[in-house]
Amino acid sequence: MRKLLAMACAAGAILLPALAHAQGAVSVEDVADTGDTAWILVSSAFVLMMAMPGLTLFYGGLVRAKGFLAVLVQVGAIAAVASVLWVMVGYTLAFGDVSGGWLGAGNAWMLLNLGNVRANTAIPESAFALFQMCFALITPALMVGAWVDRARFGWVVAFSALWSLLVYAPVAHWVWGGGWLASRFGTLDFAGGIVVHTTAGVSALVVAMLLGKRSGFPKTLMLPHSPALTMAGAALLWVGWFGFNGGSALAANDDAASAIINTHLAACVAALVWIGIEKLSVGKATSVGFATGAIAGLATVTPAAGFIAPGSSMLFGVVAAAVCYPMIQLVKQRLEIDDSLDVFAVHGVGGMIGSLLLAVFISPSFGGTGFAEGMTLGRQVVAQVAGVGIVAIWSGIATVVCSLMVSMVIPMRVSEDEEREGLDITSHGERAWEFD
Repeated sequence: MRKLLAMACAAGAILLPALAHAQGAVSVEDVADTGDTAWILVSSAFVLMMAMPGLTLFYGGLVRAKGFLAVLVQVGAIAAVASVLWVMVGYTLAFGDVSGGWLGAGNAWMLLNLGNVRANTAIPESAFALFQMCFALITPALMVGAWVDRARFGWVVAFSALWSLLVYAPVAHWVWGGGWLASRFGTLDFAGGIVVHTTAGVSALVVAMLLGKRSGFPKTLMLPHSPALTMAGAALLWVGWFGFNGGSALAANDDAASAIINTHLAACVAALVWIGIEKLSVGKATSVGFATGAIAGLATVTPAAGFIAPGSSMLFGVVAAAVCYPMIQLVKQRLEIDDSLDVFAVHGVGGMIGSLLLAVFISPSFGGTGFAEGMTLGRQVVAQVAGVGIVAIWSGIATVVCSLMVSMVIPMRVSEDEEREGLDITSHGERAWEFD
């Protein structure tokens, strides 16, 4: 009898964990690779670091001292609300089961019913959802640079929440989640040139136009209050981008290493070319110019990082600086649009250019990984043009809708007196720097 009881207890100890999880037998294909999983978890932390503190310091150093804390709080609040929404509904809208190709199905609300392993990867779907959450939170945070010094805090948070659901989640599904741009056209985007930088860049430009100029723009010189903080932020963004692009391989393998090499080279070349242009045009190579050039190179190579050769990535860096630098002058000086920290000119234009160049430099003739089955150079060009154009148009229209809907409840802009005194005090009741 004792032996029978012992055998029954042993059998129960073996079976109970399986019953508790209620997932049945796990096949070999459903077992995650620990190395790949560890890399994605680390990459997720890298991408979060890009937003906080990387982006906060980069943007914070570029604004006047009276608006420094406001930038930090806005980025933090956007990251928080985007993360909550991602778990609740964003992930399933972007990466739920494919139905019509426009939005994911509702099978993963609140991250329920996730698979043991994400399809076509060797990582748990929970790790994949975490990694993609970090993309979802940094994308709307990029737009903060367009409305600094004048956007009302409540409007910023509410707009970013609505934008995450109406712009980011659908576009992520169209391109990355098996949606219609990828399935019908073959549009490619390795790590976010379209999904992240095009959406945020175009939307930032639209918001800047709707919001209007800062008081005194463009006649009043509004210098960065701390280029040193901007350099520190750029350095954190640079390192974090290794996880942003390298992690997008979704494995710890040669693709990830290649993406990181290309990411670094594009940033290096773009930064050097940018300060070279500065030296020729204004006589000085500035720290802000070096930092901005590096970010332009990073944004430009993002859609192609895992598809191109190192030599091509250096060319991407040259093009990034050569195009984004004059684009800043065009937007601010010629068009007099107060995209305060150049979100469109750097991220939007960089992401779109990189997405288009990808069509050519993915070719094996240039050392790229090659076209997908059934694709040719011409078809890939069409696919990339369609992807960039459609996403840019959708982002612009949806941003107008989001902006005006929220402004019906919360005014977009602070008063002139509040703007003059600075958002640190008027919105948050604090100063970034107390020297008394």
